[in-house]
Amino acid sequence: MTFRLSRKVATFLALPRFQKLWLAPTWLALGIARLAVLLVPFRHLGRFVGVPAGVNAWVPLATEAQCRRADAIGQVIRLAASYTPFDANCFTQALAARALLGLYRIPYALFFGVARDQLAAGLKAHAWVATGPVKVTGNESFSTFTVVGMYVPQGLTR
Repeated sequence: MTFRLSRKVATFLALPRFQKLWLAPTWLALGIARLAVLLVPFRHLGRFVGVPAGVNAWVPLATEAQCRRADAIGQVIRLAASYTPFDANCFTQALAARALLGLYRIPYALFFGVARDQLAAGLKAHAWVATGPVKVTGNESFSTFTVVGMYVPQGLTR
């Protein structure tokens, strides 16, 4: 038990400074996002997500520094999501990413998509966030899912 704990502490200490600083707040943000997904109707939650930008997928440009920060945000979200006692699904992670990107004033696009589920003979839904060339959350979603909705920050237009 003590070996496992010391290994966890050593792993934490080896993390980049940004991840060390943001791990606990991101974990908390994921919890708040999960509660919001469960309790708040989307018509109200949509105001936080951003401004609807249609279904023609485009990703806002970002500076090199913004891309590095967006990548670090994505890494800490994935790390924090792996330690939640609840289901930190794609929508929950996308909401947390939107909050952190907004805090750093990094332009983003939050996408909703669907794809055919061959196993269930139906559709599966997915949410993901991108900025510039960085896939903040959601991995290779553009190649798998058809975009059915996209949101960007207020004032960001194509």
